[in-house]
Amino acid sequence: MRIKLKNEEIKALLNIDTPDFPKYTTQIINLANQNAQGTRPKVVGQLSDLIQEFTGKTMPEWEEWYIKGHPDAIRNATDKVVGMVENFKGVMNKIDEEMVRRWVHDLVIVKTFIGLKFQEAVLKKGAEKKGVSYRLANPSEESEGIDGYIGDIPVSIKPETYQMKKGLNEEIHAKMIFYKKVKDGIIVDYSAVID
Repeated sequence: MRIKLKNEEIKALLNIDTPDFPKYTTQIINLANQNAQGTRPKVVGQLSDLIQEFTGKTMPEWEEWYIKGHPDAIRNATDKVVGMVENFKGVMNKIDEEMVRRWVHDLVIVKTFIGLKFQEAVLKKGAEKKGVSYRLANPSEESEGIDGYIGDIPVSIKPETYQMKKGLNEEIHAKMIFYKKVKDGIIVDYSAVID
């Protein structure tokens, strides 16, 4: 039997009161925290490990135990997040309709095109490095899992997580080029086609 426990029910079962926040404030604080990295382990400790080390039973006991071991963590995390909230406040008035339109255009047009068409860039760069030509696959080749050719080598371009997917019944007769998305682009492994 599977039973879903909602957060509110968990809080009630554990007899925990949590603060109320005005609408939208937690979203802004969350975003500020992500940017400031205020609650990363180097600031507040590895909480998943700490909660396992904790031998008490109640939230007040946890609070006392945690603060004893990390007396400055809450203040340090707060300072980081407040600093980022202040940065947000400083730019809010600069955001106008035209800026939002440019942002939406960049997301919908530019980033979508780059995200969905980067395979050609991967092929082109590989061909440059190998000193050969490249081409995209035709529909018939695509149906066989081929994304394009570097010289006369058929290649399939996949995220590196593809390697971890077990049970895929695909049989692709092509050299595999794996990539990993990073903050400012992708890292491509051409080792299957470039010596």
